[in-house]
Amino acid sequence: MTKLIIQIPCLNEAEHLPDTLAALPRSIPGIERIEILVIDDGSSDNTAQVARMWGVHHVVRHRRNRGLAAAFQSGVDAALRAGADIIVNTDADGQYAGEDIAKLVTPILDGRADIVIGDRGVSDNAHFGAIKRQLQRFGSATVQRLSRVQVTDAVSGFRAISREAAQRINITTEFSYTTDMLIQAGRKRMAILSVPIRTNATTRPSRLFKSIPRFIMNTGITMARAYTTYNPLRAFVGAGALIAFVGALPILRFLVYFLMGEGDGHVQSLVIGGALLVLGTLIAVLGVLADLIAANRKLVEASLTRLRQIEDMLEAANSTPDTEHTHHKNGRKDAA
Repeated sequence: MTKLIIQIPCLNEAEHLPDTLAALPRSIPGIERIEILVIDDGSSDNTAQVARMWGVHHVVRHRRNRGLAAAFQSGVDAALRAGADIIVNTDADGQYAGEDIAKLVTPILDGRADIVIGDRGVSDNAHFGAIKRQLQRFGSATVQRLSRVQVTDAVSGFRAISREAAQRINITTEFSYTTDMLIQAGRKRMAILSVPIRTNATTRPSRLFKSIPRFIMNTGITMARAYTTYNPLRAFVGAGALIAFVGALPILRFLVYFLMGEGDGHVQSLVIGGALLVLGTLIAVLGVLADLIAANRKLVEASLTRLRQIEDMLEAANSTPDTEHTHHKNGRKDAA
């Protein structure tokens, strides 16, 4: 039986959540069971109560707001524990058309993709302003280059993930999971596809960021961190080589004047160049050490993936109709 769990991260969404839930599909070809999971990320309103009132199967609660990335990861972990074969993430504000969830899961059901991203058609989307369109294009192009995958809407939160892919993804950022997840998936050679989806007019400003400059800064930090995590040797050795090259220029300048008999007046070039050469060498050495740490991290991630698979096998071996029913009821309890 193929189980789909649709997860919805929420922060004070009691007003908009019912409309979002009503728009979700109740049946999809190839899916035998559809369940809904709401992550209440420290809401101050009655988001969790509204979710239960609307018959949501699973509710995960954070005692305080921990951010979208943490909410996403909590949802994925809960969905895996609940036995999801496919996980779809969507927003609570109704931005994405619920009917298009079928488009997201089809490539995974067909075995063509591990992750499917909903492409909002940024270039001609009537719901996006001119500035947002340009930022989306630039961000997607940057993520494509860093992750080596062809994704035209990298920051779209409307995405489907296979169980195997979800077990291998570990979100490390505290801001937004979207770019971090894609860079990880690309570097782990997962199959990633984009499918066109429809959007609705936004009903409120984004709660992810308070201003465009802040969003750009946080997204840039997230991408840089994710890239250096999975490509430390290239990032640090490249930076070290650049600094060393810059340091070599004043040293060459000193040598030229020294050969001309005027070296005494240009010792500062030698000092500055030497300092830059030492700095560049140290950064390159740090890159080698970081690469060794990255190799160890891969072993840890492989062990974590294997552990999750063992847990799946143990749960399947111990599963009975009574325990499945109990698990379903427990899934609706609050989780810290």
